Amino acid sequence: METVIAAAVLAAGLVIAALLLVKRAPGLVAAGTAPSSARPASAPAKETSAAKAETDDAMARRQEIGRLEERLVSRESAIDIRIAELDAREVRLEERLQETVEAHERHVRELERLSGLSASQAKHLLLKELEDQIRHDSARLVRQIEEETKRDADRRVRNILAVVMQRLAAGHAAETTVSVVQLPADDMKGRIIGREGRNIRALEHLTGVDFIIDDTPNAVILSGFDGVRREIARMTLEKLLSDGRIHPARIEETYYQAKSELESHIIESGEQAALDANVQGLDAELVRILGRLKYRTSYGQNVLAHSIECAHLAAMMADELGASAKTARRAALLHDIGKAVSHEVEGPHALVGGDLARRHGESESVAHAMEAHHNEVEPQTVEAVIVQAADALSGARPGARGESLEQYVKRLRDLEQIATRHDGVDKVYAMQAGREIRVMVIPGTLDDDGAVLLSHEIAREIEQELEYPGQIKVTVIRESRATDYAR
Repeated sequence: METVIAAAVLAAGLVIAALLLVKRAPGLVAAGTAPSSARPASAPAKETSAAKAETDDAMARRQEIGRLEERLVSRESAIDIRIAELDAREVRLEERLQETVEAHERHVRELERLSGLSASQAKHLLLKELEDQIRHDSARLVRQIEEETKRDADRRVRNILAVVMQRLAAGHAAETTVSVVQLPADDMKGRIIGREGRNIRALEHLTGVDFIIDDTPNAVILSGFDGVRREIARMTLEKLLSDGRIHPARIEETYYQAKSELESHIIESGEQAALDANVQGLDAELVRILGRLKYRTSYGQNVLAHSIECAHLAAMMADELGASAKTARRAALLHDIGKAVSHEVEGPHALVGGDLARRHGESESVAHAMEAHHNEVEPQTVEAVIVQAADALSGARPGARGESLEQYVKRLRDLEQIATRHDGVDKVYAMQAGREIRVMVIPGTLDDDGAVLLSHEIAREIEQELEYPGQIKVTVIRESRATDYAR
């Protein structure tokens, strides 16, 4: 390759020199061939000097071309020498490479001779040993992790259960049958009442809630048993106050707007409750009815929050007992759903809820556990008993339920009235905040068997006529006395 380059450079130099000579030649030819008759008298001297200059110039160029040729020849010689050295180095490298390959082959043959194995056999053996080592290390790591997990299992389980119990035992805001709407100014009460009371009559007629406007400063009290209606009334009144226009037509328009918004809130609440309780696949109608429980309370305890809490408790107990956590969780979440429609459908809310569950695709085991949580039907499955226990735990834990003094006194009075209307009852005492009643009977009217039957009758009537958290113990006492006089 270097020889070709040198030859090309030399040829290029020769071509350049030839071109220079050709460029100068026309002047010389013209000067030599001009007719003598055309030359002036003084031309010989000038022509001689010009020819001499031309000759000197041509000689200088020939000398320059000669030097260039010598340099090219010397460079070509150097290139030839360099090429020869490179060829010799290439030969030496090939020889060394061949020696290296032969040495490697001899080394491999020697290793095969010493080990008694071929290269493929040695490779297979090495990979097998590496695989066994990795398997051993992984097994040792797994055993180590298992031992650490077993050591920490009890502690971690206790911590997790403690956190869960703490979260479930958190206090819930007790909602009552009364809502309070704050007014920006006290003179708004007159606008809410309207001319001759037309505005407040329109509000009460549409919402079905009592609007109590009294001396309470900057506040209107909304009173109603239905939590959904009370919430619609609150939203309607707040929208009217923010808008400023309060008249019957505007009240009706705002009422239907608030009702539509609340329906969306109810569906969202039901979906969120199902998500919080980790229950999937509920029918859309069941989700909507479940969301209505957000606006229903039982002894001050929010029914939707109570249902979610029961779902968590039932799932934990089912896992501990080896029962179906899915069935227990689902039944516990839906067990009070009948309360959302109890004003529309007659019957105990447990039975109403069971029928709703069956109509909307729930399994028989879920519906049965819902119906049995207040013993309306006899529990037939472990999950039904678990739902009963979860309901009792959620309702009976400290702080879960609260009731006003008036409600508390009314419940005790109702308990005493149920017991005293039976024949042979002398006195009735409600004890332990209404958790137990003791019935004193006239010994001559009832015998021992009659006292047993009376306790059962009173207990059944309490279950049918009253709603209460936990359970109520009925104790019938028949005292026999023998009296005589010593004279």
